Amino acid sequence: MPISILFISIMCMIMQHGSTGQVQVMDIDLDSYQYPYPVHFLQLSIQKGTYKMAYMDVQPQHPNGESIVLLHGKNFNGAYWGETAKTLSEKGYRVIIPDQIGFGKSSKPEHFQYSFEQLAKNTKSLLDTLGIKKTIILGHSMGGMLATRFTLMYPEMTAKLILADPIGLEDYGAMVPYQGVDARYKAELTQTYDKLKEYELKSYYHNEWKPDYDEWLNVYAGWIVNKDYARIAWNAALTYDMIMTQPVCHEFGNIKVPTLLIIGQSDSAAVGKEYASEQVKKAMGNYPKLGKETHAKIRNSQLVELAGVGHLPHVEAFDKFIKAVEEFLKK
Repeated sequence: MPISILFISIMCMIMQHGSTGQVQVMDIDLDSYQYPYPVHFLQLSIQKGTYKMAYMDVQPQHPNGESIVLLHGKNFNGAYWGETAKTLSEKGYRVIIPDQIGFGKSSKPEHFQYSFEQLAKNTKSLLDTLGIKKTIILGHSMGGMLATRFTLMYPEMTAKLILADPIGLEDYGAMVPYQGVDARYKAELTQTYDKLKEYELKSYYHNEWKPDYDEWLNVYAGWIVNKDYARIAWNAALTYDMIMTQPVCHEFGNIKVPTLLIIGQSDSAAVGKEYASEQVKKAMGNYPKLGKETHAKIRNSQLVELAGVGHLPHVEAFDKFIKAVEEFLKK
């Protein structure tokens, strides 16, 4: 079935189910969605193309001379760092929040060779443009994998590393049969509001949904009913493949900068779990175990375990999250 016909069929199915009644349609670059701070763009000429990389640059009123970069997860964009940026800015930090290529307000390429190395290089290009030579790196979920790769590639630029419920604490490719980009693309095209919410409810929020979570779900769900969703789904498939085939967990022992691990003890997120055998599926996403193992691998690290907190500590339990961050940054 041609992609266009398949997409129309999916749209009709979604509307019939009535699941998107409360969701506003989001354009491909989220032009109609307002971020918490002004958005700027960096032009990147890479891989025979020119792409725009969106970012927020939150300047403190009383600078302390330090900066921090906040890296978003796969199903998110930089906007969900709003409260974190506000608090850190009030403490004197310059806060840089990029949308990676393929995400948020940044370009969604028709063709792109995704790698954590490329995304780290793009992030460094942004920091070079802003004149930042050394910074703190904070990554959540997929952003934790990127933060790890950035730190390994540019240790001289990384003052400290903070990993907030990062995915990639285990090697998904060694646990899950390889699906390939085409298979994942077809799966992405069948995405619905209900599927998204069910996944996030179980994997992110340990079966406890709160109204505060709706905004971050609705932004992505708004793309599903967009005429350009096929391109968004293609980029989602490519970044899924990047996560599956480019593990960072085997290199944690090479990290030498001071590192903070913030691990929600009720988190169970694991990429590709739906394709694993029942036995392997039960073992995946065991964050209490993975947090301790990762802490042991990173020599100069501190582990903060948040009881009753899931995959998004800065959304679900902001006070606990920011307390751990601030105490670490004081050291």
